[in-house]
Amino acid sequence: MSEAFSRGLRPRQAVASAVALLAGAVVCGGLAMRAERTHAPAAATASPATAVLSLRRAPVGITDAVAGARLTTGLDAIFGDKVLGGGGPNSCLIVHDDRGRVLYSRNPTTPMIPASNLKLLAATVLLDRIGPEARLRTEVVGQPPSSGTVQGNLWLVGAGDPLLATADFAAQASFNHTARIATSLESLADAVVTAGVRTVTGSIVGDDTRFDGQRAIPTWLPVYLTDHQAGPITALLVNGGFSSYRPPIQPAAQPATFAATTLTFLLGARGVHVAGPPTEGKAAADAAPVASVVSPTIHEIVGEMLKESDNTAAEMLVKELGARFAGAGTTVAGINVIRDDLTRLGLPVADVQQLDGSGLDRGDRATCDLFVRVLDRSGPTGLLARALPVAGREGTLRKRFVGTPAAGRIRAKTGSLDNVVALSGWATGARGHSLTFSLLAGSLPRASAGIGLEDRVANVLALYPRAPDPATIVP
Repeated sequence: MSEAFSRGLRPRQAVASAVALLAGAVVCGGLAMRAERTHAPAAATASPATAVLSLRRAPVGITDAVAGARLTTGLDAIFGDKVLGGGGPNSCLIVHDDRGRVLYSRNPTTPMIPASNLKLLAATVLLDRIGPEARLRTEVVGQPPSSGTVQGNLWLVGAGDPLLATADFAAQASFNHTARIATSLESLADAVVTAGVRTVTGSIVGDDTRFDGQRAIPTWLPVYLTDHQAGPITALLVNGGFSSYRPPIQPAAQPATFAATTLTFLLGARGVHVAGPPTEGKAAADAAPVASVVSPTIHEIVGEMLKESDNTAAEMLVKELGARFAGAGTTVAGINVIRDDLTRLGLPVADVQQLDGSGLDRGDRATCDLFVRVLDRSGPTGLLARALPVAGREGTLRKRFVGTPAAGRIRAKTGSLDNVVALSGWATGARGHSLTFSLLAGSLPRASAGIGLEDRVANVLALYPRAPDPATIVP
């Protein structure tokens, strides 16, 4: 913070102080240079020495004070707009600059509904504990083929991969029905054929026992499922868990059986005869690997989860954390892993209440302070930043901020529930300044108010610093 702000001056006072300093520096600097011209020997050719109070010594402090005051004034005006409904105790905003200074702080440690910003917590721990380059391996196991024939069943064993999909689903599975990366189920079928399988005397059996059987969070609102905001949470998910993903959309009643059915179809298209009907169940203890397919990297999966705000992926990945590090593929186990890891990383989780991984649950609570610290830890060029969408270009921000100063300058995680919005990430301001910010707002009067609040905050940040360049104000 500038010295004026560190003394607790109000924005208007800070501007006045900066202007006074500017005027004083101009006068003193001018007098000093006049004195130098009066008393210098006629033959001297060296440039005049810099005066003690020259603007050459003060421009950064002056522009910081002006920029900080204008930022505070602009943001205060937004939160004071009753039409936006962002005032009062139900909103928080923190803004840090690229030197770690707090430029703006409003209710920083008050727990708020975080909506999908909660996904930032799972993302941080996934990258930290599993690692960005790790991949998930989905296997087909059974008896090795003999003369092209597998005696008995082949099991399709779920590894918690949220991106396992057929090509037609992947081609339109992202936000706004655009293509996304996927773990190709066709590639797994090809691998089975490459392994020499031509006949299966039993069935293709889906095994989703890596996770528990809870398909949704019990405290979710029923509308989340009827509106298909999340598919069934399972260790063996194909095509997002939807047996029909074009209207009318239809969730798979038995996700593991649906996965086995899809693989059976793909194998049949490749000339493999499967005698029995698709079903589900745990793989036999003596089953051996026959074929496998690996997912994109964890960093890429996290990128899809954050850019597309994929609720099902978030819930699956939380259970994967539980399966790997707590001995149980459950939501509760995964949440405990998240909390423990964030604590180990020194992040403030005392006021966090987490009931799911996606942020759909209205009982979730977190603070702007936590999200800014999570972001600061990664940094504007780190793994987390590279996994977030850019305004006007991709994911949930693809159609946001188009034609405004924020387009291309905001890289952030969105969040939206009824009467709640959230936006946390980085803003690249004027002259390349990087700002870290977190905005959470609840009890909004209408959805348009939340969008308006986000839009105005983002555009103020994108214009920072609204002050002269220090290089332009020296004598």
